[in-house]
Amino acid sequence: MKILIIYTYPNHESLNGNILDSFQQNISSKHTVRILDLYQENFNPVLYFDKEHRRRDLQYSVETKSYREAITWSDHIVFIFPIWWSGMPAILKGFIDRVFAQNFAYSYSTKKITPNKLLKGKTAAIIVTHDTPYLISKIIQKDYGQVLKTQILKNMCGIQVTKFYSLANVRKSSLKKRKKFLRKVGEYAKKL
Repeated sequence: MKILIIYTYPNHESLNGNILDSFQQNISSKHTVRILDLYQENFNPVLYFDKEHRRRDLQYSVETKSYREAITWSDHIVFIFPIWWSGMPAILKGFIDRVFAQNFAYSYSTKKITPNKLLKGKTAAIIVTHDTPYLISKIIQKDYGQVLKTQILKNMCGIQVTKFYSLANVRKSSLKKRKKFLRKVGEYAKKL
């Protein structure tokens, strides 16, 4: 399987960096793995368009071509990121805005009200960390990666999210809890 990891955290020496390491160390060598580290690559998240650079032409952008090619190449995409301000980091949101463009990831037709999902057949996993206590994140602040899972990947693009892992209340979590989460990520990688 061709696996694309989209890693979004500015400091590799962190819990999110450990999650990436755990995944990489446990993935079978039978898979081909590619990593997009959005911070290390200095990905420009700013979506812009004007008369010369039209929004409907984003799927032709030379600046994001290699990212679209990586997504096309992949069978399975693993997103690793923290939840900040109840959502994904701005750099990842900008990546979605600029790379998952109309007529690449989805399209519209006059015959139906829902989008044509152009990335059907691909699967994904989402692995997030956040500081919100578990019950609050489940009951009150329900986003916590769900927008990416449901509205963007599934409903717009046709990518089926097969796993969703969330480590809540990181700042108050014990070393034991963090290690257990890393083992869970590692087990998931082994089973792929």
